[in-house]
Amino acid sequence: MEWIAIYLSKHPDANIHSYVAIPYNPYEPKPYERWTLKGMLDLDNELKVAEEFWNFLGGKGAYTDLLDCFERAGIELRPEIDKYFSKFK
Repeated sequence: MEWIAIYLSKHPDANIHSYVAIPYNPYEPKPYERWTLKGMLDLDNELKVAEEFWNFLGGKGAYTDLLDCFERAGIELRPEIDKYFSKFK
């Protein structure tokens, strides 16, 4: 809200929309449905979750591209990741 106030102080006629963003949906493939959000936000107009958030930032397909990057990094780094976590067995 502070950023919006600062921007509007310099551009009073700007049309600004603020959102709450959740970059990851742990309930995927089901919709994000935290009971704590119900009634607090206009979920259709004030919340962007996972795919909707990343595509909003990066354009159509950004979320799929991001998931692909994480998958490729996970495959490439799997031996290093496994070695690290083997210390905790």
